[in-house]
Amino acid sequence: HVKSLCEESENVYMKLVGRGETPPEFMKTTLENELEVLQTVSALTDKDLTEPLCCDIPLPGFVSGGVDIARSFEHRINNIGKFGYGMYAKRRMFYLDDENRITPVKNPDRTMLRDLVDYELERGIIIENTKALLCGKPAANALLTGDAGTGKSSTIKAIVNEMYTEGLRIIEIRKDQLRYIPALLDELAENPLKFILFIDDLTFAKDDDNYSALKAVLEGSVSAKSGNVVIYATSNRRHIVKENFSDRDGDEIHRNDTIQELMSLSERFGLHVTFGKPDKKTYLHIVRRLAEENDIETDEKLDIEAERFALEMGGRSARVAKQFIDRMIVQK
Repeated sequence: HVKSLCEESENVYMKLVGRGETPPEFMKTTLENELEVLQTVSALTDKDLTEPLCCDIPLPGFVSGGVDIARSFEHRINNIGKFGYGMYAKRRMFYLDDENRITPVKNPDRTMLRDLVDYELERGIIIENTKALLCGKPAANALLTGDAGTGKSSTIKAIVNEMYTEGLRIIEIRKDQLRYIPALLDELAENPLKFILFIDDLTFAKDDDNYSALKAVLEGSVSAKSGNVVIYATSNRRHIVKENFSDRDGDEIHRNDTIQELMSLSERFGLHVTFGKPDKKTYLHIVRRLAEENDIETDEKLDIEAERFALEMGGRSARVAKQFIDRMIVQK
């Protein structure tokens, strides 16, 4: 318990090291003294605590010792870019709550990359961009578009689960909270970890104030781009902003201005990856892979049933394939 408290502590020493600064000598000496005291505390036995009470009532015992507090803390400090501190030391997924505070997700999505089928090329682009972020290289803000159920959101969450031990964290933001991103970037700028700001199912009406807020954050605001944060957004629409035929009315100059304005937000993402709707071959490949993982026999009958299910659901997708296999599991 003492070891965990030390490792997850959000103290001045941790923050200085996290910012890449060297703590002064007096602070190092103080730290060594405190860790020595905490080492003594962590080694106390149940008898050390109960005997001075001179109490005849049996009290619960416990096991102590066996930890090197100073070495553990030093290991954390030397690898602070992977472990972080405070709430980020023990959680991987967060969200912005109704009061716009970063809050840990208690039951995070556990999807791993091995759980996802097909779309290797599309996922590979996002994986390489995320690795660049973790290595301190320039990483682009990414827009993942495509049909519903193709695995856009699952890809992002799976990447976080795979690279969590390398120092990657994710914070989910709702569309109505986009105006708080600049303050969020300021808060995270000196954190030693790397962060994905995740915006799911992003669409705007053309007069939506949140549209302008995100546009300014992506490019053109007074804030410098943070080297440890990227924005990953998903959308079922290619250009994010809903466009009506009436938007194309008017003279040639105004019409072109309107269309360019509507398209400009998508273009401000440095990386755009499209998850296309799977064809029959891809869809059945996903079905068969999921069936094998769940000990369901793969044969022509399964293919026919999977196609019928997709027809009932309105089309093929990775999500529909998963729903079909879930139904088969229930019927087993």
